[in-house]
Amino acid sequence: MTAFRSHGRGHLDGPVVVFGTGLLGASIGLGLRGRAVPVYLSDPSPTNQAVAVDIGAGRPLAELQEQPQLVVVAAPPDVTADVVERALRDYPDAVVVDIASVKAGIQAQLRQRGVDMARYVGTHPMAGREKSGPVAARGELFTSMPWVLCPGEEASPEALRVARSLAADLGAIVSQFTPDEHDEAVALVSHLPQIMSSLLASRLQGTPLHALSLAGNGLRDTTRIAASDPTLWVQILGGNADKVVTILHGVREDLNRLIGTLEDPLAPGARLDLAQLISEGNAGQARIPGKHGGPPQAYSWLTVLVDDRPGQIARLLTEIGEIGVNVEDLRLDHSSGQNVGMVELSVLPNKHDLLVEALTDRGWRVLQ
Repeated sequence: MTAFRSHGRGHLDGPVVVFGTGLLGASIGLGLRGRAVPVYLSDPSPTNQAVAVDIGAGRPLAELQEQPQLVVVAAPPDVTADVVERALRDYPDAVVVDIASVKAGIQAQLRQRGVDMARYVGTHPMAGREKSGPVAARGELFTSMPWVLCPGEEASPEALRVARSLAADLGAIVSQFTPDEHDEAVALVSHLPQIMSSLLASRLQGTPLHALSLAGNGLRDTTRIAASDPTLWVQILGGNADKVVTILHGVREDLNRLIGTLEDPLAPGARLDLAQLISEGNAGQARIPGKHGGPPQAYSWLTVLVDDRPGQIARLLTEIGEIGVNVEDLRLDHSSGQNVGMVELSVLPNKHDLLVEALTDRGWRVLQ
């Protein structure tokens, strides 16, 4: 795996053709158009294509009158290889990249078909939203987000340069993995969280509303991505099934261990085993990169109560800025049954007491 950072203006002059005008394809179009790169769009859905054109993501492909510099395949994973093969054939001078979330299987399909892969680079922007379609597209969607390049051995240096420039033009942080390294990594950091979130949220079906009224940020945080598109995830999980299954076997072992312990929680060693399970989670969570991709760092949290009316959160953040403390992270929750919001703030530990005292002096209700 090779890692490097690339920000700002790249070297794409265009034209760029984007096949697929869903969230990612339309966002790529918007981002490139914002940098004066000409973009042309194509989508099997005339409605999606028309919406993407209307929001300024590009012009219809029928208006293209010259060979493109780059073709971006933003098609569903199960047809990505077909669209890449066709693009390489139809545009013999263009570099072709795809942005599917699985890589090894697509490259294997292309090799089996005897496709000339010198002009092809598999890529994966690690960005998205729970909302889908071109109406959810944002030109800044990829800013400071990871964008993985997974070139095959056949990829030319020029193809790799153009693929890298696409990510750089869109403000992404670029890294390079082999296809297998990529698929193993996303199985753990992307696909498993989706599965666990969906499984947890599925347990809420039929739950009485009075029970759900007790839900706080913990449940909301862990089920947020359960709102994702089922059709897309069927394709993603099917395309990376072998890597996901390997991880799920480990999860099953952990669950069996936990179930066995909780079936007799007073048995000798049971409490120690529960503590070890939670501690193992602490250790894993602590390895997640911190702010701006830097090393993990411990922060202090405090909660400020705010009236649930316009302008209160803005006033709170303004006053924190006046105090001279930087907010590292922020979460918002609401008090059940009361017209009060709870703003949870993360700050550097050496700023915690200062902020609590200063906010209290200014009349804010602070919970530590």
